[in-house]
Amino acid sequence: MRITPFFLLLLTLASLASFGQKTKSKKASSGNPIFPGWYADPEGAVFGKQYWIYPTYSAKYEKQVFFDAFSSNDLVNWKKHERVLDTANVKWAKKAVWAPSIVSKDKKYYLFFGANDIQNDNESGGIGVAVSDKPQGPFKDYLGKPLIDKFHNGAQPIDQFVFHDKDGKYYLIYGGWRHCNIARLKDDFTGFIPFEDGSVFKEITPKGYVEGPFMFIRNGKYYFMWSEGGWTGPDYSVAYAIADSPMGPFERIGKILQQDASVATGAGHHSVVHNKKDDAWYIVYHRRPLGETDGNHRVVCIDKMEFDSEGLIKPVKITFEGVKPDKL
Repeated sequence: MRITPFFLLLLTLASLASFGQKTKSKKASSGNPIFPGWYADPEGAVFGKQYWIYPTYSAKYEKQVFFDAFSSNDLVNWKKHERVLDTANVKWAKKAVWAPSIVSKDKKYYLFFGANDIQNDNESGGIGVAVSDKPQGPFKDYLGKPLIDKFHNGAQPIDQFVFHDKDGKYYLIYGGWRHCNIARLKDDFTGFIPFEDGSVFKEITPKGYVEGPFMFIRNGKYYFMWSEGGWTGPDYSVAYAIADSPMGPFERIGKILQQDASVATGAGHHSVVHNKKDDAWYIVYHRRPLGETDGNHRVVCIDKMEFDSEGLIKPVKITFEGVKPDKL
């Protein structure tokens, strides 16, 4: 067989492509940010053998009208799923959707989101729900209207998080403007079940709370986390409390995530991912690159989250390296 220069060129290109694929699959760490683009408010989730991240598309309100999602088998290599939800499929959402929260139930995926940034009860918008048969969507409006469209206990209806308790109950924890509410969701997520005293929305606001609530259970204890400071400023950060119930009371323990002047500023609005196989905990969050002044320039990062012998969360070191591969 005669080897032509053109054939040699094809062999070389094929070898380079193969080498590039092998190099990519053998990345030593995720690096931070973990994927390109301006994104914020990331919600991490585990579905089967895959990690998922659902962030806000960080742009001006008139452009912040869809969600992308990202999936990974190992926390290091991420695949982008474009426009898993678009406001074109949510008639009442006219501008700005953000801070998605997702839960899987009965072979369906429910994506909760804030829309329209309402400032009072006379404006249209609030917290909505979308549904899909797949984690990558496409998601369609579930209710045809907001799930919450009013202020309760002073909490702006934004920054929703769905918490699945160990007894099987589902709760919506949400709120901006320095107030946080908890409400028990109906099993079909179409509304709420009142508490024993007849109330629907109970305030559980801890000291220092601003927005971005998140909750998880570890060793029978309820860890409640939230963001403090201003989202456009360098002082944005994450603090937490621990209680024996999702209702609290939650006494602030301290900050565990904040800026590092040598790495990035504005580290906040996070979520937590747990690999039960090796009991590894990770914090997924956004931050602002050094020297960046555009409030919307935020990127998604991941770092390890560890606990001390008493179960307290150790301060997280934000890094450029990110985390090592960790399959579920």
